[in-house]
Amino acid sequence: MCQKLTRLLRTETPAIRKTGGFTLTEVIIATSLLIIAIVPILKALTSAHVTSSIIERRTCSLTFAQAKLDEIRARSIYDYSSTFVETSTPLGGSYLCDVKDTSKGTDLREIEISVGYDLNSNSTLEADEIEVILATLVARRW
Repeated sequence: MCQKLTRLLRTETPAIRKTGGFTLTEVIIATSLLIIAIVPILKALTSAHVTSSIIERRTCSLTFAQAKLDEIRARSIYDYSSTFVETSTPLGGSYLCDVKDTSKGTDLREIEISVGYDLNSNSTLEADEIEVILATLVARRW
């Protein structure tokens, strides 16, 4: 009877050890697979974040440009003869604005507004920093 019990215990012991946990090899393989799966996901998230930042800067630039254009249109009603030229005018945060004023005749002017984010913090709007350019024609009202 004692021998039967000893054989029974010996046969169950390896099965219990086998189901009791993971081997080091299994853990290393599982970790490697997780790392291989996570790397592309992290790259995609980083790319999405960069794209989101670019879209946010362009949206802010467009909003500032539209506001500046509305301001110039309003000023042109009462003071058409003055010039609207501005260079590297701060708009808010690190956004800058350039305004070009080109005469198209005695009663018509072209206004071009360039807005961008000052990436190098030199308070000058350079060509590679421009995010949005809006242009319109302004006519003398009376």
